[in-house]
Parts: sequence; structure tokens; C-alpha cells
Amino acid sequence: APQCPGIETLCLDLADWGATEAALSAAGPFELLVNNAAVALLQPFLEVTREALQRSLDVNLGAVLHVSQIVARQMIAQGVPGAIVNVSSQASQRALRDHAIYCSTKSALDMLSKVMALELGPHKIRVNTVNPTVVMTDMGRINWSDPQKSAAMINRIPLGKFADVDDVVNSILFLLSDKSAMTTGSSLVVDGGFLVS
Repeated sequence: APQCPGIETLCLDLADWGATEAALSAAGPFELLVNNAAVALLQPFLEVTREALQRSLDVNLGAVLHVSQIVARQMIAQGVPGAIVNVSSQASQRALRDHAIYCSTKSALDMLSKVMALELGPHKIRVNTVNPTVVMTDMGRINWSDPQKSAAMINRIPLGKFADVDDVVNSILFLLSDKSAMTTGSSLVVDGGFLVS
């Protein structure tokens, strides 16, 4: 990115473990990691395909596990404290129509994050999740552009709106920072109150 000359961009299919390992082993050293890659393949439960299930597991769960392994091993080898934030979803905790695979993989991601926090804590590596409502990214716009569908969801959010990208970014920055030095294994819900409604 031109505005951040120190940032090197790697374009990878994170479902390809070999390519991911090769690219990340050559990068680093790492102190912070945000796992944000995800797919939302929406299908009614009775029509869920094996292909959609496998792709979602590979990206939403498998890629997080694999990238985190590579980065955490580097952190441990360097002896540096670290922080990992996994981007989950309100959908990990609430059933949503046509989201059988998405809800399930995000729920699995929440538990993976807790186990990571348990095992990586002794190495001074913290692991947390952010669990946003619908965020107005390109993917969010694609899946929630229908006014009737979006109105039904917004009506269940006490603050009455979807999240902006900055709402999620600021929560991630908090969890990466020393301001959350005693927080690990937790979920920071960024949902405008959806889960309490």
C-alpha cells in the first residue's frame, strides 16, 4: 500500500497449506496477527453442498489454525510476547437462516481461539476474537443489500445499524494493544446489541 510503505502484501489462497507455509516462513518476524479471511457461502440447510462445507472449513477454520501455528511458532522461537485476534461473528452465537455453515465455522473458530489462548498463554501470546454484526464491507454489502433482509436484521439491533469497518478495526486495535494486556480467551462483541435483543 502506498500510504504504508513498510507493508508487504502477499496474495495467497490460505486453503493451500504448502503455499501459505512457504510465504509466511519467508516473512516476519511477527508480533501481532489478525486472522480476517473468511467466506460466507449462504445455502438453506437442506441444500448445503459438500463443496461449500469444505471451502468454508478450509478458510474460516483451517486457515486460521494453520496461519496461527506458523506465526505462534515464530513468536515462541523469538521469545517475544504476542497477540492474535481472530475475526469471528455474532453468527457464532445465534442461528441465522441460510447460514448453517457460516454459523458453524464461526462457532468452531470461537472455541479454537479459546484453546489457543489456553495453550499459548504460557508463551505470553494472547488470543481473542472480535464478534461483529454485519459489517459494511464488500462481502457485507453483497449478502445484505436486499432492503427487506437488512431491515429485519437491523430491527434486531438495539443501536439500529450495521457496523462500520472502523468499529471493528478499533476493537481489533484494542485487543492487539497493551491496553488489553490481561485479556485472553475472550470474545469482544461488536454487534450494536444484537445478541442481547
